[in-house]
Amino acid sequence: MISRETIDKIFEAVRIEEVIADFVNLKKAGSNYKGLSPFVNEKTPSFMVSPAKQIFKDFSSGKGGNAVSFLMEHEHYSYPEALRYLAKRYNIEVEETGQSEEEKQIRSEKESLYLVNEFAVKYFEQQLWESEKGKLIGLSYFKERGFKEDTIRTFKLGYSQEAYEAFTEAALGEAYQLSYLEKTGLTKVENGRRTDRFRGRVMFPILSHTGRVLGFGGRTLKKDAKIAKYLNSPESEIYHKSRTLYGLYQAKAELSRQDECLLVEGYTDVISLHQAGVKNVVASSGTSLTVEQISLVKRYTQHITFLFDGDAAGIKASLRGIDMVLQEGMNVRVVLFPDGEDPDSYAKKHSAIELKEYLNDSRQDFLGFKAKLLLADAADSALERSRAAREMVESIALIPDALERDAYVRECARIMRLEERVLFSELAQLRKKRLQEEERKAKREQNRPAMQVVEEQESPAPEEPLDHTALSANYTQERDLCWLMLNFPQLPMQAPDDEIPEEERITETVGEYVLLELLEDQLVFKQPVFHSFFKEYETYYNQHQSIPDGAYFMRHTDQALVALAVDLSAEKYELHNWQSKKIFVSEREAFVPRYAKEAVLRFKEISVRGMIRDIQNKISKTPGHELNTQLETLGTLNQLRVEINKALNRIV
Repeated sequence: MISRETIDKIFEAVRIEEVIADFVNLKKAGSNYKGLSPFVNEKTPSFMVSPAKQIFKDFSSGKGGNAVSFLMEHEHYSYPEALRYLAKRYNIEVEETGQSEEEKQIRSEKESLYLVNEFAVKYFEQQLWESEKGKLIGLSYFKERGFKEDTIRTFKLGYSQEAYEAFTEAALGEAYQLSYLEKTGLTKVENGRRTDRFRGRVMFPILSHTGRVLGFGGRTLKKDAKIAKYLNSPESEIYHKSRTLYGLYQAKAELSRQDECLLVEGYTDVISLHQAGVKNVVASSGTSLTVEQISLVKRYTQHITFLFDGDAAGIKASLRGIDMVLQEGMNVRVVLFPDGEDPDSYAKKHSAIELKEYLNDSRQDFLGFKAKLLLADAADSALERSRAAREMVESIALIPDALERDAYVRECARIMRLEERVLFSELAQLRKKRLQEEERKAKREQNRPAMQVVEEQESPAPEEPLDHTALSANYTQERDLCWLMLNFPQLPMQAPDDEIPEEERITETVGEYVLLELLEDQLVFKQPVFHSFFKEYETYYNQHQSIPDGAYFMRHTDQALVALAVDLSAEKYELHNWQSKKIFVSEREAFVPRYAKEAVLRFKEISVRGMIRDIQNKISKTPGHELNTQLETLGTLNQLRVEINKALNRIV
């Protein structure tokens, strides 16, 4: 875990407007900044950043929070990843607690591997742009492929010299250890001889979704059939091919914005499409699609589109990947390029507009695509058609949603010209078999010895957003009280009395007043997020004998509390500028204490009303010997409600 001291240093150093400006084009708007929402498409800016409060609020999507919250929402970082990103940006050393020496050693080794790869990226880029051979061989190759200079820099493409250990010597000269060069696979050591793994190749760095360099792909420019065309980094502590998608770092913002991921096969497919303006694209880098890769995409969107070239064998090999995506509950579509074309070649031969039009017009549902593919092989054979239908139903059986399965079966029956009942029967058998296998697997898991896995602690996921249309009558009162406690924790409830010596004055603040009034009457909030806020407020008060301020909640590890704090501080509860209309109202210092008293009374009244309703509902079922007690309580509560309403100047 990252230490509390480090977290505090990060929040003190961070300037939210600087962090968000790396991702959103912000313009000054008074004391704040304004920009277009990075979460939804919009034409009128509704995204606000407040440097004074160190918060952002997106009024289009409803999202809001601090710098950490923004990175978690926009970059899909975990809480620790967001903190480490900010620590690196502001040159803050991260101090960790609760780690064993072994865990510290592992983390230190991983960090060393990352540092070696970072050096390698810069070295290969420098060779490409500055060395004579790099410009003559590597840069010329990329430009012949149609890549522009800004595209080459965006993907950090580079060149590795032909010399046997040019890179290795450069790295050792910068004091990087040979053992780490070996572990990353950048250097091979055989019989005491050191060799650069990627010598004589153009380089494609492979980045994590956070932008850290995991490994490399290198393409030879030689025609020698004995030399592998592409060479990848070997598996290491930081690079696992099955858990990586090429281009994800450059594509992630567009995956969320477009709510779709285009999946291709190779590095150049990604780069060419990106350059043509189609930026929501990633590659599985020649490997069969894995569950881990699907999970990476699922962070950003539920929609995935496979882009296939005209190679029939390659398409059939990819059908298993489609089934895996279906099993994860995602929506699958397919685009098939003309014979002899792939995404890279098509993007080079057509304009960006033509490419986008082709992608939009050629998208087809996986069911129709797969059926057409299987029926083409079946021809007029009844046996092959039945096998094709069974294979279709096997894919449909993987879909978790029952309504979607039903719709796909009906469509499959129409395409295959078969009776629906036959396919539904086959589906039921397949589903039953699958459920039985899952039950057997679950039993095996239960019988295994318990194992403890120590993982890096992350902040709890934010609660589901509240459904404002179904909220109880308590919602407004609870929100008002939380607004007061957050925004005016230290505001005195009474103006100072000059006749009382300063040392004898007892000044209760708005935060204390609301907290203690509710605790005294043992009243609780019903809305979960408000209840969590109040309990955190109470805990802090008991531990520190003081009231927490807004900054405490803005920096909280619970992102639901951060979001609430932003909502409450960004709410337009401010007094309107009535003076411009010749209407004069009291200043906030006079208004807020009075409003706090009324807010507490309103909450007490609605709480008492709820108690009365509960007793009235129970009276008919109350045994005779307890009835008098219930009636007495009911009378007391009714009298209390009358007194509260009288204090509020209400007539009941």
